[in-house]
Amino acid sequence: MTSDTLKVKVWRGTHEGEFVEYLVPRNANQTVLDVVTYIQRKLDPTLSYRFACRVGMCGSCAMTVNGVARWTCRTHVSKIVVGDTLEIAPLTNLPVIKDLATDMREFFNKWRGAVGFFKGDKTRHDDFALVEPDSKERRLANAGIECIGCGVCYASCDVVSSRSDFLGPAALNRAWTLANDVRDVQQMERFEAVAGDAGCHACHTQGSCTEYCPKQIEPTGSIAGLKRLVGRLSIKGIGRGKL
Repeated sequence: MTSDTLKVKVWRGTHEGEFVEYLVPRNANQTVLDVVTYIQRKLDPTLSYRFACRVGMCGSCAMTVNGVARWTCRTHVSKIVVGDTLEIAPLTNLPVIKDLATDMREFFNKWRGAVGFFKGDKTRHDDFALVEPDSKERRLANAGIECIGCGVCYASCDVVSSRSDFLGPAALNRAWTLANDVRDVQQMERFEAVAGDAGCHACHTQGSCTEYCPKQIEPTGSIAGLKRLVGRLSIKGIGRGKL
């Protein structure tokens, strides 16, 4: 093997599997997704992985590279390679469909569990609801609204690793965004959902979600906001059941 060659260990199989080693040409400005694509197209067409846009817009190419969850399309080999070796695996904390492709249903089901979807009271016959651009609520909502659901924060979360029922940083970040949307009409249902045992108070504030988010979103801050909000509502005796 020469200095122009990468030794790439790729996870093959499902949860029961093993790393298989491939030799890949090393090129300037090469991304990890370029490496995976080369293996699938030139060396082993049975390799399964997921990608779409290749420009950091969809998040579907997220994988675990050298032990860290990353977008492979935006991760340059030269920035993370250890000597001449790369290790590429599927995202952790998610079921593996095959090789590098994970099943995201559990991840998005938790968005639904956190009532992470918008519901308004306007119809097509009403005027548009107005949101003041300089309002505090708008600023708070904007801080987390750019999440594209890539799953990097979820895969990086130690609480998810130890508690499979934990809603997770992405779902709670989405809940916080909607909690600050003055147009939404299901706030109480959302507060009750995130106040449960698997909700915001289960977060240990370790900050891995914020550290590894490729969009520089801060789910840790969003979860802290939910904790404060739920606490204030609890003191006031507002809500049903869990509050």
